[in-house]
Amino acid sequence: MSTNWRISSFNGVLLAAYFIPTWTLIAFRMMVSPIHSFYEHPNIAIAFFAGDYLHLAAAGMVRAAWLLALGRLTVVAFFAIFLVLLARPSIRKSGGADEALGIGLAIGSVISFASMMMASQVGEAAARQLHATELLMLLGTAIVLLVERPVGPRTEQDAASDGSVLERRQLLNNG
Repeated sequence: MSTNWRISSFNGVLLAAYFIPTWTLIAFRMMVSPIHSFYEHPNIAIAFFAGDYLHLAAAGMVRAAWLLALGRLTVVAFFAIFLVLLARPSIRKSGGADEALGIGLAIGSVISFASMMMASQVGEAAARQLHATELLMLLGTAIVLLVERPVGPRTEQDAASDGSVLERRQLLNNG
């Protein structure tokens, strides 16, 4: 088994495996049929909020649906870039793909949080649970990404200092 996979990289791959197909399908449906797909399960709370609180007409609803589709496709694009960067072992080991993952997590978290708040406002419990689940997945990965530091290259000075620490421990234990 390969040991050069970081936890945040593995978690990011799992998130990309969920968000890329799901949000791509939702976004393409919204581009083809904005009003009809705006009232489907993943977007129903946003549609109700836009209609009830923002008082958008049909043209405004189409624009809001396309804007949401653009935001979702942006998240999908950053997750895809993350996967492409992750394919190179040197980038994966050094954490070079973390920027793309971080941007995708940030934009996706904003979309999921706003969707969750809108679902809460209009009383859509199922939509609120869906968006809260997506938000928790994104925030969990973001926390792991922030806590986990990339492994730096090991220098001779680090190896020498590790050796001197071991020698001191042995002297203390024997003495």
